[in-house]
Amino acid sequence: MQNFNVKDILEATGGRLLCGSPETVIETISTNSNSIDRRCLFVPIIGERVDAHKFIDGAIANGAKAVLTSEHDELDKPVPCIRVENTVTAMQEIGRAYGNRMNIPKIGITGSVGKTTTKEMIACALSAGFKVFKTEGNSNSQIGVPGTLAKISEDDEIAVIEMGMSMPGEMKRLAELVTLDCAVVTNIGVSHIEALKTQDGICEEKFHIEDALVQDGCVFLNGDDEILLKHMGSLRHDAVLFGLGENNDYRAVNIKSDGERTEFDAVIAGSITYHTVLNVPGIHNVRNALVALAAADRYSIPLENAVKALESYCGVSMRQQISVVDGVTVIDDSYNASPDSMKAGIEVLCTVKASGRRVAVLADMLELGPDSPRYHYEVGEFISRQNIDELIVFGKLAGHIAEGTKVNSGINIVGCGSREDINEYLLHTMHMGDAVLFKASRGMKLNECAENFKERYGNGKNN
Repeated sequence: MQNFNVKDILEATGGRLLCGSPETVIETISTNSNSIDRRCLFVPIIGERVDAHKFIDGAIANGAKAVLTSEHDELDKPVPCIRVENTVTAMQEIGRAYGNRMNIPKIGITGSVGKTTTKEMIACALSAGFKVFKTEGNSNSQIGVPGTLAKISEDDEIAVIEMGMSMPGEMKRLAELVTLDCAVVTNIGVSHIEALKTQDGICEEKFHIEDALVQDGCVFLNGDDEILLKHMGSLRHDAVLFGLGENNDYRAVNIKSDGERTEFDAVIAGSITYHTVLNVPGIHNVRNALVALAAADRYSIPLENAVKALESYCGVSMRQQISVVDGVTVIDDSYNASPDSMKAGIEVLCTVKASGRRVAVLADMLELGPDSPRYHYEVGEFISRQNIDELIVFGKLAGHIAEGTKVNSGINIVGCGSREDINEYLLHTMHMGDAVLFKASRGMKLNECAENFKERYGNGKNN
């Protein structure tokens, strides 16, 4: 944050200053009392298990220059303390106020799968013409988005903002916090269907991102997604389609993927073609690259420059990160999972170079609602048709993946009761030339198994 002080916070939040100077300069915001940056405002969040108001003194001791509170009417601290009704809402209003000061083009990204990867690719393509600000990691929540807006600097020329939701009303609220010039909807899957009931309901909530658009803004839509196409007519702004089908404004042909990189020809407006090389595998990344090119085109970046910039994209941590450990190819795609992303991960496993076996380590996909067993079973049916040698499952729901896979008796299926069981099994069964995929929802912590394997395999397998 630049040129922002406690007085600005009072104006944005309607808060009341309990103590301290309104001229105190604020440069950063933190909700973690142990992670206090320069000239930091500490925002205590009341969570399901912990009320962070009890960490106010610790935050001040760690260097916080101001704090918010919703639980005190009087405080006498060595730094400004600001009374607000709700600390989350106040943080959102601070983000909105500061973000509005940063008068640069902003692109918002939402969707069921691929938001972070798409955000990274769009930022990569835009870097061919701008100094790009982008959301760090996947800070796309009710707290993450305002925290992101507060980090934009006066040096930034364009911003790419990731916007997520899991409950009704959340996208509508996020759209109130930021003014967008363009919005991207990557797809509509079944993530968070437990709260939103149907894919149509998910789509309707995602489409509230349009509420943030300026009058002449546009929405980039995945033109291969049936749900998006079904609801496209409800949009109030122009829609630009990207994808593989002939209906798309930005489409890909002549796709080739060898498990290490992907090549295709991007066809723009049905005629102009740009040969594009991505140093990541997977057809899903072709769609991500297409919308990145569409965004670059929107902001008048020569597409040959954007194509060149995309060659530098090398993936996101725990999202199809491919490494080779003592001759074994490891695909760490453990950050999150949905049926669509699970299938995409399997496709990558099937395309990477491997002279030995192809092994999938899969655990539960969470927040899929009452139809969760069916979604897991359908993933298993998909696996049964693929070139997979072994399936290792962990978790009650993942058992349904195993059931769906049993149609193919050629795939060896192993059930593990714990992550430790997975670690030991892999350590003694994987061999040079094999390839292994780790994929599950974040809550299943398969990233720990991926890291364990990479650390231990080859450093004494029998220890």
